[in-house]
Amino acid sequence: MSAHREMPVPAWVAPARALAHRPPVVPRVPFAVAGQSVGSVAPGVMEGLALDRGAGRADGAAAVAALLVKESHAGSERWHLACAPADATHALAALADALRRAGRCGAWRDEQLAVCNAAGERIGTVERGAVRALGIATRAVHLVACAPDGRQWVQQRAFDKPSHPGRWDTLMGGMVSAQDTVESALARETWEEAGLRTGALQDLSHGGHVDFARPSDEGEGVGYMVERIDWFRATVPEGLVPANQDGEVERFELLEAADVQARLALGAFTPEAALVLAGFYGW
Repeated sequence: MSAHREMPVPAWVAPARALAHRPPVVPRVPFAVAGQSVGSVAPGVMEGLALDRGAGRADGAAAVAALLVKESHAGSERWHLACAPADATHALAALADALRRAGRCGAWRDEQLAVCNAAGERIGTVERGAVRALGIATRAVHLVACAPDGRQWVQQRAFDKPSHPGRWDTLMGGMVSAQDTVESALARETWEEAGLRTGALQDLSHGGHVDFARPSDEGEGVGYMVERIDWFRATVPEGLVPANQDGEVERFELLEAADVQARLALGAFTPEAALVLAGFYGW
């Protein structure tokens, strides 16, 4: 599958990469859980929150030994969700619930994402809707897929998607959940979004990754996106046609590369898909 590396780099690529790496609009305060640095929050996000200590506990017990405090640490201030390491997930659930009740997080998904410290070690999980408000780093996967004749499969996102509704995307793009590895997320999301089994694809391989660190409009504009997207490439064999399974795709189209690139130049793709495709084309 050719990545067309001989092509000149389009004018939109450099600005798109610059937009993917932007500092916060206002300085953010570091955020820690159980003594571990995991993210950051905008001023005013944590103030006035009332944590329900029983939130997120299957037994309903109000025994989450957590206290949300603003404290001095290493010469500056940070917000600290002080809890025992074993209680990190329960404490984060209580915090996510408080953020939702205060209208300070993104769309609630009932999906848990991993929360890792600076060394990449998992210390707990948290509701997906809270990760941008808390500046927690996330992982995602994308699949760039072509037909045997070189045309590319792309999807239009459903118009009721919480982010980028109706925009164009790679064949598949999705989050790596707390239960996933990158490989299992690729398989799960490819089935859910496109109705294809990764084992049926040809020449499936890891293509590269794209990093994002930029302001997010989630939680009334107080979010910050920190994400690594691992992207893969593959060929969809003749006779296989994508079919959405989860209601999150409006439609699929099979386009010549020139048509994909024309839509990229018009800004019709999501920011994430645009940079994944820039990597695919070798730009």
